[in-house]
Amino acid sequence: MTVTSAPARVDAAPAVPSGRRRRRAGWLAVVPLLVFVAIVFGIPALAMLNGAFTVKDPVTGATSYTTANVTASLHGAYLTALLGSVKLSAVSAAIGTLLGLLLAQAVVASRFRALREAVLTASGVLANFGGVPLAFAFVATLGNSGVLTSHLGLADTGWTLYSFWGLTLTYLYFLIPLMVLTITPALDGLRSQWREAAQNNGATHARYWRHVALPVLAPSLLGGLVLLFGSAFAAYATAAAMVGSSVPLVTLQIADAISGNVLVGQENVALALSLDMVLVAGLVMAVYLPLQRRSARWLA
Repeated sequence: MTVTSAPARVDAAPAVPSGRRRRRAGWLAVVPLLVFVAIVFGIPALAMLNGAFTVKDPVTGATSYTTANVTASLHGAYLTALLGSVKLSAVSAAIGTLLGLLLAQAVVASRFRALREAVLTASGVLANFGGVPLAFAFVATLGNSGVLTSHLGLADTGWTLYSFWGLTLTYLYFLIPLMVLTITPALDGLRSQWREAAQNNGATHARYWRHVALPVLAPSLLGGLVLLFGSAFAAYATAAAMVGSSVPLVTLQIADAISGNVLVGQENVALALSLDMVLVAGLVMAVYLPLQRRSARWLA
C-alpha cells in the first residue's frame, strides 16, 4: 500500500508595496525639504506680506491694514525706480543673450576641447562674480580715473561709468557667462543630421540657422533671456557700490526706505516694493519654466 504524503505548505510571498505606500514614502522623504522651505522662504514671505499691507499710527502706535504702502510703491520716485530696474534688466538681458549665444556657438563649433573647457570653467566663475568686488574692478578700469579711461582718453568723449550704459556694461560681465552656461547644452542638442539634411536640400548656412536652428533654440533662448532678466533685476550690491542713487533702481530704493536715508518710517513701503519685485520675479518664472520644458522636449 502506497502512502501519499501531504503536499508541502507553501508560504505566501511577501506583499509588494502598493503604489499608495510608495507615494506615502516619497512624501515622507520630502518632508524635511518642505519644512526647510517653509522656514527659510515662507516666514519671510508672510512677514513681507503683512508689512506691505500694514500701517502704524505714529501717535497711538496702533497698526491697521491698508493698501497705502502698495499704492505709494507704484507712484513717484518708487515707480520711476521700478521702471528703471525693468529697463536696465531688459536691455542688459537682451545684449547678454545675443553675445552669449555667439560666444557659446563659437565654443561649441571649435575643435579644441581645451578651449571649450576653459570657456565653460571661466563662465562658471564669472557668472557668480558680482557685488562690491565687481564694482571696484570696473571703477579701477573704466571709472573717471580708471586705467583704460586715462590711456584711451575716454573722458574726452563724454564717457562715464556711473550711468545707465556704464551699469549695463558692468552687468554684462556676469550676464554673458551666465548665458553661455545656459545655452551651451541646447547648442549641443542640435543634431548634425539636421544641418546635413538642410545642406542636401540646398540651404545655405544662414538659411539653416533661420529656418532650423533658431526655431529649435527659440525656447532655450527665450528662457535664457528671462533668466538673465531676473538675475539683473535682483542685483543690488554692484549698483549700490558703483552708481549710488545716480541711476534709479528699485533695489536701491528699498535700501534707502529701510535705512531712512530719504524719509523716516518708510520701512513698510520698502516691503511693498519688495512685494512688487516678487510679483515681477513670479511673472518671470511663469514664463521661464514652460519654455524650459518645451526646449527639453526638442533637444532631448
